Order: sequence, then C-alpha cells, then structure tokens
Amino acid sequence: MLQTRVNSGLDGVIVADTVMSEVDGEAGRLIVRGHAIEELVATRGFEGVAALLWEGFAPSDQGGGGDERAVREGFALARVRAFAEVPKLLQAAKALTPVEGLRVGLGMLADSELMPHHYLVCGAMPVFLAALLRASEGKSALAPDPTLTTAQDLLRMIRGRRADAVFEKGLDAYLATITDHGFNASTFTARVVASTHAGLISAVLAGLCALKGPLHGGAPGPVLDMFDEIGSLERAGGWFDDAFSKGTTLMGFGHRIYKVRDPRADVLKNTVATLPQTAGRLAFAVEVEKSAIAALRRYKPGRRLDTNVEYYTALLLEALEVPRSAFTALFAVGRAAGWCAHIFEQEKGGRIIRPQSNYVGPRP
Repeated sequence: MLQTRVNSGLDGVIVADTVMSEVDGEAGRLIVRGHAIEELVATRGFEGVAALLWEGFAPSDQGGGGDERAVREGFALARVRAFAEVPKLLQAAKALTPVEGLRVGLGMLADSELMPHHYLVCGAMPVFLAALLRASEGKSALAPDPTLTTAQDLLRMIRGRRADAVFEKGLDAYLATITDHGFNASTFTARVVASTHAGLISAVLAGLCALKGPLHGGAPGPVLDMFDEIGSLERAGGWFDDAFSKGTTLMGFGHRIYKVRDPRADVLKNTVATLPQTAGRLAFAVEVEKSAIAALRRYKPGRRLDTNVEYYTALLLEALEVPRSAFTALFAVGRAAGWCAHIFEQEKGGRIIRPQSNYVGPRP
C-alpha cells in the first residue's frame, strides 16, 4: 500500500547512507569524513579537504583522492585548461551576474572533455569567476598561475596581484569550511541528477542552479546590508525592534538544521580576527550579534534561532574585497568539491532517485 503521509521539504526523511558529513543540529557539530570542522580547517587547506572527501570515490586513474598534492596539481592544470574558455565565456555572459556567468561557463564544458571532470569543474569555477569580476570592471582576465593554490590564485586573478599571505589563508579557510554540509538543497539536487547518470558536469551545474536560489545561497550579502542600515551600536536595539514589527527576516540567524550556534560561524569569526584592519568591523558585528540574539529571544521565544555561517562569512568576504554580488558564486567555488564527492558516492552505490507523491487532485 502506498504511504500517503507527506513530509513537506523531506524533513526527517533519510534518503541515503553517506560517509561525507554529519550535521548534528542539536549539538551544533559538523563532522566531515570523520573530522570535526574546526580541526579540519586548522590542519588542511581547501585542496586537502577535497582530497579527503574524494578518497575512495574518485576513480583511481583520475586523481583518486586522498592525495592533497595530486589534487592541488589537478586543480592547477584544470585552471590552465579552463582559461582557454574565458573569451567565449565573456562573450556569452555579458550583463549577467557572477553566478549566472558561472552557470553559462559550466554549461560550455563538454562531456567529451578528456580531463577528469571533477578537476575540470573545480578548476574552471575560480577562473571563470575571476574573469567575470574583472570584466565587470572593464579589466582583462588574468591567466592562472599553476604554481599556486586555488585560494592564492583566485585572489591574484581577481586583484591583479598576489594578496598578502594572511588574506590568502583567510580565503583558503573559507573554502575549506564550506566544502560540504550534509544533504542541503544543492547537494541533494546534484545527487538526484547524478542518480540518472547524466554525468558530473551536469550534476554540478544542477547543484549551482539550486544554490542560486536566495533561500539557499543568498544570505551573506544582506548581512552587510543590515550592518550598513544599523550604522552604529546605539541604533541596533531600535533597528531590531523595527525589523520584527515589520516581519523582516534576519539574515545571518537561524538554520534549517542547527538548533544552536552553527559551528562554522566560530571558525569564520576566528578567521576574520586574523585579518588586519577588521578589528573595528568585527567588534561592531559581535555587539550587533548580541543585540540580534536578545531580540530573537524576545520576539520569537518559542523558536531556537542562533547565528549561522552567513553572519561571519559576510565580514570575511568583505575583508577580502569580494563584491557582494559575487558572494554566492564564491561559495560555489568551495562547495563544488563537495558536490563532486556526493556525485561519486551516488554513482557508486545509489539507485535513481524517484520519490512518490500523494495525488490530491480530482479523479475521473
């Protein structure tokens, strides 16, 4: 007999076993391939996290996974390969937003490409993003430097010169922090497409399209808008009172899974604290956060809402001089490695994903 109980949004529905990550919303804990996210970011770079996620899943003849040096070299070669597509991308992506431009760029990558596709997409996205941002400023795209890491080269390609090491480390920490996070909307979308054997490029593109939605990937920019509107700490309490009276959603607070503080928030808060010239903005954000939490307790006493990853992401990306319009696209650069890992896992052991629906329309 067909079960007709509906779980809207698939809340509580377990659709697969995974070794990629566990999101413990009650304890405020994120485990990625057996490592707490705090430990992982402190001991491995972005390439190291990608290697860990791919270990045992990426084809052994295509960079295997598990070897950070091999992943770094694979990403570097892929950036060089992707740069050949930049003229075509810039011609096709005129007047598009950065995330829309990434969508065009991934769509240009052919399934017949001989380079391993997980390297190709993870190398192409930072190259495409940097080229799109420079084009928006009337500047020419810079060719990648294969001797650098993803974070180092991405900042260089955006800025036109190497950034200070502390900023490169800050971006690397961000990319490592956001690489994987359970069966979120974009990851699940990528797995659904992967389950049809459409191929890795198509599955990653589908994940990007899901991330583009403002309910999933669009929160960090509005956090900065909130800071700008508040202006000074004296205005914070009144600003939140007014926001709740109007039914405004607070960006940077609350999460579908976490019922306590998002562990990634503290990882990124600590990263922001290492950057020069951010002390004033960070101190302001810390006090605004206290006011926001107090207001949430007053106005929504029955809900367990706390700081999420977007809050300190906004400060970090602002300090790295990334335009607000590119925040979602930059998130995709880091999350793509996680999408690839889930695609491998789905293709290795999963059936085509085909849930049932409960028909409630008229009958003949």
